[in-house]
Amino acid sequence: MKAILKREIKNFLKNPIFWAGLLIMVAGIYQILQPYLELHYFTSNAEIQNMSVSSLEDADVMEGYIPVSDEERTENGYEEIYRTMTEDMGLTTEEANEAISSIRGMNTEEACDYLEKEYRYYGAQYSLEGSKYKQGDANEVNTYIQKKMQEHPYSYYFARKYADFAGLFMAFFATILLAFLFLRDTRKDTYELLHTKPIAPWQYVLGKVGSGFLILMMALAVLTLVFGGLCLGKGLSQGFSVNLLDFLVADMVYIMPNMLMIVCVYAIAALIFKNPLPATPLLFLYIIYSNMGGTGADGRYGYQGRLLSIIVRFPGRFFDTEMPPMLVLNQTFLILASIVIVCIGIVIWNRRRVY
Repeated sequence: MKAILKREIKNFLKNPIFWAGLLIMVAGIYQILQPYLELHYFTSNAEIQNMSVSSLEDADVMEGYIPVSDEERTENGYEEIYRTMTEDMGLTTEEANEAISSIRGMNTEEACDYLEKEYRYYGAQYSLEGSKYKQGDANEVNTYIQKKMQEHPYSYYFARKYADFAGLFMAFFATILLAFLFLRDTRKDTYELLHTKPIAPWQYVLGKVGSGFLILMMALAVLTLVFGGLCLGKGLSQGFSVNLLDFLVADMVYIMPNMLMIVCVYAIAALIFKNPLPATPLLFLYIIYSNMGGTGADGRYGYQGRLLSIIVRFPGRFFDTEMPPMLVLNQTFLILASIVIVCIGIVIWNRRRVY
């Protein structure tokens, strides 16, 4: 098994696709994570006011946007309704004030029904639900950053964003790179010759799966060192607390089980079809399935996580990321499923052996 591990790792390290893919991942992930490396305390209100975003959906704390309270959000909605009634609908200030007084205390659905029935005001839901974020002043934003840094170190938040995009890039990288893992061995003459060699089925299968997993871990280690180092440098320059163990946890929980599953999918495809290539389109579909959104319990559409998903996403704003539901259970299932697949692969290899 050691000979298989050494041979395959050497082959991968000689493969230009490995190095090209590694460079593409570093560049691509850096481009996405670079805004989060610009987080800092603001020195003046003007610094925030001079910032602009293309869309409020993309606004984050780096541009001075912070969450608003439910009360403030509701009051902003009332102000928007009042402004629309007086400026666009031609109501007097007394009539607009009376309408606002009537809907105070109502939930969004009741308020919308009342305004539609009494004033033919449509679209109040958008005003009442409004934006959850606003561009605060320097003191508000700095206070918010300081509060979040007291809850968790800077590396905790950054590591989640790193795991989000590193896991996505690594999934595509693994899908392309691992096509070479069994390709040479499944050639007809080589495949038949391997089955006559005095090597135990478990040694062969574990050797191939282990080598594929190890080469992916080498690439992941490079990514972790690069972005862990950038996070540490940013933390030291801004006085943010940094714990590099956050990156190790992110790798172990959010990425490693997914990579193991991808290796095992290639292994079982190669052993069943005597060719690893059928696994490539299957894995691309698997990635799409894992990255699809869904409607949560709150009725909102977004990333929810799926059973046996091989990608873990953290699509929220920098300080507002949340683990998908049943994440730990899903990652445990991935590991158990991988073990089962390896066992099935050993049985298949043993049955096709020539004595």
